[in-house]
Amino acid sequence: MAHRHSGEGTVDLDGRPELVSRRHPLAMVYGGGGVFGIAYTAGVAAGLADSGIDVASAPSLGTSAGSWTASALALGLTYDDFLDVRPPAVPNLRAGILVEIARELFGDATHHLVSVSAVCLRTRRRHILDGGVYPLADLVAASSAIPGLLPPHRIDGRLYVDGGMWSATSLDAASEADRVIVVAPLAGAVLGPMGRTAGFLLERELSRWRERHPDADVHMIRPNREIARLAGKNPLGLFDGDRAKGVYGPAFEQGLRWGGRITGSDTVPAA
Repeated sequence: MAHRHSGEGTVDLDGRPELVSRRHPLAMVYGGGGVFGIAYTAGVAAGLADSGIDVASAPSLGTSAGSWTASALALGLTYDDFLDVRPPAVPNLRAGILVEIARELFGDATHHLVSVSAVCLRTRRRHILDGGVYPLADLVAASSAIPGLLPPHRIDGRLYVDGGMWSATSLDAASEADRVIVVAPLAGAVLGPMGRTAGFLLERELSRWRERHPDADVHMIRPNREIARLAGKNPLGLFDGDRAKGVYGPAFEQGLRWGGRITGSDTVPAA
């Protein structure tokens, strides 16, 4: 099924994700970034929630790391639930490694508020997969399957790889909302060349989104310098579970500041 909000032929829908079923007051978009990205998106989301933004009841779109956070929030889990789960060392191409880890957290649960972005390996088309139809463990395994580092995952006979191969956030699929909050772990010059590239592409997506939806608000939250330093300069550091644990606290504080800015309850600039 073609997604009417995207360019012709760029995305298919698998199921009927809540994100695009009707216009919502709020939609959440969580981008990728390894276990660093899980800690960052979870921390920001918790901070936003503490500031009064009901992120857990909003439809959400997750890409790669963001799919884990979107699934956890929908099921009422917190970042503490991730701490006893050992992430795989990369590269690790053993079939099933990701879905086994995901089932430790999510079991066989589904949830209609969750959708994820993944790329079909055979067709190279982007798919938005419905968490109300497919088990969340399968969705996060598909959306997080970074080519060359983690194995593709099969859903309904199709092999999928990381949605970040198409877009760091797939923001364009979150069009049916009055307000969209994008949490982008890898975007921004403070993360070096990788962040500059991701940030440039995401700014282009944001610009196009604003042109198409002038009556809606979009906010992009990305790491500040303090948090970027925790990511380190080696991209494989994004998969260091011990390093990632230090990210949650400052990400939570950043989420609080952004929440105050978005709700108008705080005049302190959100960094």
